[in-house]
Amino acid sequence: MSAVTTVLQVGLVVVVLAAAHRPLGAYLARVFTSRRHLAVERVGYRVMRVDPDAEQRWSTYLLSLLGFSLASVLVLFGLARLQDRLPLSVGAPPMDPAGAWNTAVSFVTNTNWQWYSGETAAGHLLQMAGLAVQNFVSAAVGLAVAVALIRGFARSGTDARVGNFWSDLVRGSVRVLLPLAFVAALALVAGGVIQNLHAPTEVTTLAGGTQHVLGGPVASQEAIKQLGTNGGGFFNANSAHPFENPTPWTSALQVVLMLLVPLSLPRAFGLMVGDRRQGWAVLATMGVLWAGSVAVLTWAETAGPGLAPAAAGAALEGKETRFGAAASALFAASTTGTSTGAVNAMHDSLTAPGGGVTLVNMLLGEVAPGGIGSGLYGLLVLAIVAVFLAGLMVGRTPEYLGKKIGRQEITLVALVVLTMPAIVLVGTALAVALPAGQAGIQEAGPHGLSEVLYAFASAGNNNGSAFGGLTSGTPFYNVLLGLAMLVGRFVPIALVLALAGRLSSQRTVPAGSGTLPTHGPLFVGLLVSVTLVVVALTFVPVLSLGPVVESLS
Repeated sequence: MSAVTTVLQVGLVVVVLAAAHRPLGAYLARVFTSRRHLAVERVGYRVMRVDPDAEQRWSTYLLSLLGFSLASVLVLFGLARLQDRLPLSVGAPPMDPAGAWNTAVSFVTNTNWQWYSGETAAGHLLQMAGLAVQNFVSAAVGLAVAVALIRGFARSGTDARVGNFWSDLVRGSVRVLLPLAFVAALALVAGGVIQNLHAPTEVTTLAGGTQHVLGGPVASQEAIKQLGTNGGGFFNANSAHPFENPTPWTSALQVVLMLLVPLSLPRAFGLMVGDRRQGWAVLATMGVLWAGSVAVLTWAETAGPGLAPAAAGAALEGKETRFGAAASALFAASTTGTSTGAVNAMHDSLTAPGGGVTLVNMLLGEVAPGGIGSGLYGLLVLAIVAVFLAGLMVGRTPEYLGKKIGRQEITLVALVVLTMPAIVLVGTALAVALPAGQAGIQEAGPHGLSEVLYAFASAGNNNGSAFGGLTSGTPFYNVLLGLAMLVGRFVPIALVLALAGRLSSQRTVPAGSGTLPTHGPLFVGLLVSVTLVVVALTFVPVLSLGPVVESLS
């Protein structure tokens, strides 16, 4: 692909996202500030027997979220274990207990890590009633947590009340994700993505042999898979499969869907806190980090090191010729930057620096721009770190959006920041030290370490993509990665909601002459630097043993 085509492709994605940013961001703000309930929502509240207008303290909000998620894990585990006895199983066997556990946790935590091949291990009912449903509600959970944190900044002296979880969950699903996914599914069907309830059909080839042509409700799941930053593929090849992603324009559309809501949420944030400039600063930070990863990964895959890429004009191993190296780089940067985890090329075949970029994207904490909701609240946590450091430099009590950042607030923030590195580093150490973990490593040396590190970075950050060279469908990895997903999702959520409660209880103080402006280029530069430095201080040693050594060898 020529440099001009590459620039035009990225430019098209940016133009579409820019056009959608203001209207979608404003719509999101209206959805979560409106006092009116839709008729279908009121029916749902009556069925659940909840009062959507009852304001919840952060602890009650968290308990509602955890109870809903636990029930979701149990239902999905049951579907996976019993799918052979249910309709539309299309011959899929029941998943083993460890595999069913991993799958249930994976989709409930918005990770969508897949140890299995979708076309053989998951029947249509499990795909639709289990996995696709979780694609909606797990994304809505992340969106709800982000909205709760925004309310913490926007409110003043509200006794730690941050909204109503059930109202936020229903509104995020019904008013945001369902209509957007419906339109996206129609567009994907128009682009050639299949949508049916067919079992595999046996056909006779021109050579006289037989072949099974797969079917299934793919477009409907593909739409929310990308829109909800989920990533779990209907087929094992994910978005590299022609039934999931037939053409270059459907590939570009899927990139747009991944980035659409995460890059519109900063607009909603600015509107809800009453200062649109704050939203622009967050958006600029996300944009700088995403653009940097796209640029470096595109260089690595089109002009990076190696004799074979130089001879072929690009690193073509593991790439779909329908898309090319540049489109695959754009997709890989976006999927690992948004916690989506979908792939249209095999990440294990990326060049060493290219694979390093995808790793760093996840190790940043999925904030470039991150998953639905989780990207925004992750970056706001880092923004608090930035203003705290700036306050230390000038000897003033740090403030962010009129809220004092004291000992208790910064303790919660520090725990959020430290949770993910602990999961990734401890999990990687256990996998490379124990025989059960070593048995799944196919590559010796630095690439093998990168495969393990990538798996735990993906699980701990709820991304779901994989290098692909690690044999992860074993009881050891299914259980350990499942635990990493649970801790990586719900411990930060609990801490963020506690932080939201602390902030909403405070009285908002007016900005003074010593208050750090948090809406200009200086703060954007500070926030970008803090985000990169946190990763550098934490993960440089292990990255040096993996992708860095491999790049230099």
